[in-house]
Amino acid sequence: MVTVVIAFVPFHNTCVKRLLISNARLVNEGEIRDVDVLVEDDRIARIDSDIAAPERATVIDASGKFLLPGMIDDQVHFREPGLTQKGDLATESAAAAAGGITSFMDMPNVKPLTTTRAALAEKYELAAGRCTGNYGFYLGATNNNIEEIRALQVGEACGIKAFMGASTGDMLVDDPDALDQIFEHAPIIVDTHCEDSPMIWANEDAAREKYGDNVPFAEHPYIRSADACYASSSFAIELARKHDALLHVLHLTTAKEMALFSKAHRSAKRITAEVCVHHLWFDESRYDEMGSRIKCNPAIKRREDRDALLAALNDGRIDVIATDHAPHTAVEKQGTYFQAPAGLPLVQHALLTLFDLVAAGKISIELLVDRACHASADIFGVQERGYVREGWFADLVLVDPARPYRVSADNVLYKCGWSPFEGHEFSSSIDTTIVNGDIVYRDGQLTGSIAGRRLDFGRAR
Repeated sequence: MVTVVIAFVPFHNTCVKRLLISNARLVNEGEIRDVDVLVEDDRIARIDSDIAAPERATVIDASGKFLLPGMIDDQVHFREPGLTQKGDLATESAAAAAGGITSFMDMPNVKPLTTTRAALAEKYELAAGRCTGNYGFYLGATNNNIEEIRALQVGEACGIKAFMGASTGDMLVDDPDALDQIFEHAPIIVDTHCEDSPMIWANEDAAREKYGDNVPFAEHPYIRSADACYASSSFAIELARKHDALLHVLHLTTAKEMALFSKAHRSAKRITAEVCVHHLWFDESRYDEMGSRIKCNPAIKRREDRDALLAALNDGRIDVIATDHAPHTAVEKQGTYFQAPAGLPLVQHALLTLFDLVAAGKISIELLVDRACHASADIFGVQERGYVREGWFADLVLVDPARPYRVSADNVLYKCGWSPFEGHEFSSSIDTTIVNGDIVYRDGQLTGSIAGRRLDFGRAR
């Protein structure tokens, strides 16, 4: 149990809120070291080996726990506006905070679609004062909104999302001329969902011919095939190179695609890559057991593909780990293959999944922090977040590697009420999550603090 004493200290005729985290094992910028961290109001004031507790400050003894910068999730679908029976900004940001995610970037395939600057501004208004974590939103690309993209100002959106393959929502960008203009004129980074729709549609027709309406879920990785992924991602890279655009390829799933990406550090690349936790965890052997509960786009594929993703993560070809959190109700997921929507709820358990991969020797904890916490801040130009540094915002998470956590329907916080990890016991647990200096989650409970703020993005083309 964490002992917390909350108080306010008068300072220069103002009320400064102070929090001291003592005896923590800080994982940050490629190092692990034992430190104390002093937070004043929303900022990290001091990092040192032995900080005396200020009078009447909040004190957390973090002995035996890892202290990380909060995870920055560059790809979520929190379903607001218009799809709030599945999730909303309040519920899903709270679940994310319980999972150690302190900042998120939300996708545009909602109702109405976030494909204009006006819709983008309205979405920020919806989020204000309701999110437990910090938030940023994408502008969605279409076949005919190039003028909205050209008018976009740096800081208005985290990125421009181009669905170069049909997924959940009606945002397929399949006009080659439109794609060429998007990559030519995008003022900020372009983020792509890469699957070739004509190839997928042909595979669907073949599956229907073979199975009728009873297509097994195990066919999903062959309908949403590796070749369909490669055809689209290689085309996106071709366009980015042609126009010297910033490109971030989302949720990669195949061994074949790994050859497209450089092992250089992200600071030296204009084309970067992302992998999601479920593609590092599950493989096609789980379809018979889990069916629609692991149906997602792009599909979870072979064990060989999962192993190739882990190898690429370790050698630098994959730059970011994210979730693609995409909740649907349990009733929606009960449909047949063509009826059940694609997507999994993941934010509450993503960081714990990565800690299990660390425990299994698949990745190092330093790499975990680099790809899940630091990298999105660098690639998207998130200002003063993503690292534990003096003067930066205090977005922090404490992880207890000695306290297991079992997922059950009773402790799932998603609005949809289910998780693909139900019944699994993780080797670690999230102890405390701090957003902008406020404790938002502690010892298994949300505190009710709505501490999230709009993220500031500073990276231009």
